[in-house]
Amino acid sequence: MNEKESLNQLFVDLHAHRVATFKPEDLAVNVNQRKFLIENTDRTKFIKIGDVVDSLALPEVDGGTVVLDALLQNGPAVLIFFRFAGCPACNLALPYYQRQLYPALKSLGASLVAISPQIPEKLRDIKVRHRLEFPVATDFGNELGHKFGIVFTADEASQKSALAKGNNMGETIGTGTWDLPMPSVIVIDQEHIVRFAAVSPDWLVRTEADEIIATVRGIAAISKAA
Repeated sequence: MNEKESLNQLFVDLHAHRVATFKPEDLAVNVNQRKFLIENTDRTKFIKIGDVVDSLALPEVDGGTVVLDALLQNGPAVLIFFRFAGCPACNLALPYYQRQLYPALKSLGASLVAISPQIPEKLRDIKVRHRLEFPVATDFGNELGHKFGIVFTADEASQKSALAKGNNMGETIGTGTWDLPMPSVIVIDQEHIVRFAAVSPDWLVRTEADEIIATVRGIAAISKAA
């Protein structure tokens, strides 16, 4: 494990590459959509610390179902929401979490699951490509994402730009809509209580592994003391 690896530095590098290689008009679409979400998202709707998550049952891309009670059997559950299998930023984030987060969570008895609205047959690709050892599950219709207040709809400029390149997001994720979750990390303890919630309207800013690990360790310490 590279102790100094930073997810957000990977995104800084990704953006720098885009600045150097994208057409200005294409870069502007990406930047403007992120800027709009940063400035206009209603953060009061976000899931927050202290909320209770009663249940969760999502289809896993290799078959079976991801159930919250099973995730919580030996410790907290960490839910990572991402956009879809072909998302460039997600293809940096999930392998990073595999390297920097999953081993630590496993040693602490915690569970990790990555969640996207993309249908299983399309979503499985990202798990296979990066040999992810944790479950990858589908949130059909963004049902859970809507409950958590983390869903946005791609703006008109983003839709037009994608369609001009032959990319229809509704077809890509298999939902027929352009609704996607903002990158989010939710930590739920064994009492079904949210102990950490980080939602980023800017998909090039995401939670580093150390912050999540520290939260899970803190929950473990409280449980041990009790």
